[in-house]
Amino acid sequence: MTSTPYSRPVVRLRPKAEARAIRHGFPWVYADELVLDRRTNALDPGALAVLEDAERRAMGLVTVNPKSRIVARMLDRDSQATLDAAWFEARLTRALALREALYDAPFYRLVHAEADGFPGVVIDRFGDAAVIQPNAAWAESNLDTLVAALRRVTGVTTVIKNGAGRARSLEGLTEETVVLTGAIDGPVPVPMNGAVYMADLTGGQKTGLFYDQRDNHAFAARLARGGRVLDVFSHVGGFGLAALAAGADSALAIDGSEPALALAERGAAAMGAGARFTTRQSDAFEALEALAAEQAQFELVICDPPAFAPHRQALDAGLRAYERIARMAAPLVAPGGYLVLCSCSHAADLAQFRAACTRGIGKGRRQGQLLHTGFAGPDHPMLPQLAESGYLKALAYRLD
Repeated sequence: MTSTPYSRPVVRLRPKAEARAIRHGFPWVYADELVLDRRTNALDPGALAVLEDAERRAMGLVTVNPKSRIVARMLDRDSQATLDAAWFEARLTRALALREALYDAPFYRLVHAEADGFPGVVIDRFGDAAVIQPNAAWAESNLDTLVAALRRVTGVTTVIKNGAGRARSLEGLTEETVVLTGAIDGPVPVPMNGAVYMADLTGGQKTGLFYDQRDNHAFAARLARGGRVLDVFSHVGGFGLAALAAGADSALAIDGSEPALALAERGAAAMGAGARFTTRQSDAFEALEALAAEQAQFELVICDPPAFAPHRQALDAGLRAYERIARMAAPLVAPGGYLVLCSCSHAADLAQFRAACTRGIGKGRRQGQLLHTGFAGPDHPMLPQLAESGYLKALAYRLD
């Protein structure tokens, strides 16, 4: 979908809206900040418009979705920009240059939404394949142009659309996962931190693998040499396989998903560590209780749960859940061992998450040092004006 600069509608901020934040880089306009008159409400989801402030000064080119709480997203500070093939290719080329500077193999997050100039769009690359999550209406409308540009810029041959998740429902979009170009005949092996992960690009969680934990995997793996490792909420092997690659004696992976654990076992076998890797399908809290009853001990315990606080309304309950995880995990750490606790909840900031974890460790009758605070890897850049883009936190403690 394209539109000429001279045919675009205009949408306008209300007089008391925070125009300064938008001028300084904040990329979203909420429904209560925009004049939602009959003309604006009649715009199709994903339509392009010129955003003006209350004094009718142009602020940039936005995409509008009257059905969304985020009613407008900034696409380009040039209100006359044209969303053609060249526009998409220029932004993808910029994103690719960063990743190629960071990594020597084509396995990474290529596009991290607003931080890479693609509001609501995630693209993960798996060698010759890429998975796109078009989580905003404008991206759905321009998907053909985006896919064509992606193939030209990167050379990928297989492109998969992962149209699932809460973000799409908030945009009024339907759920759909489909191979758009090329073909995929099974899980893709992904080398990372010396380990091998098997990513299911069509049926796995999210895009099939969580690249954001790469650097935190590497840090935790340094603590695992010669030790026993417990990886809770392991998905396809996450921390556990990285620990085995770094020389851990053994790793036990716990997850509620049998297919994810089967992929983790395949990854362990592919890297020659199958004999040192075991899995247990279970609810994480139940598994922690069972291990405590068994008086199990590990030199390294990692808990990397899904977002317990995906939005502000869930914050209090989410912080209690993080505290509970820390309380239950701490007794399983051998004296002098390490506990790594993670959160991907953007609603819980670092200070709140750290306080919940530290309380939980204390309630688990343990004391320790906070050694390291980790975040998402650099292929998940943060837009400084958008706190939501800095969602991942990882805390590494050494316990007495």
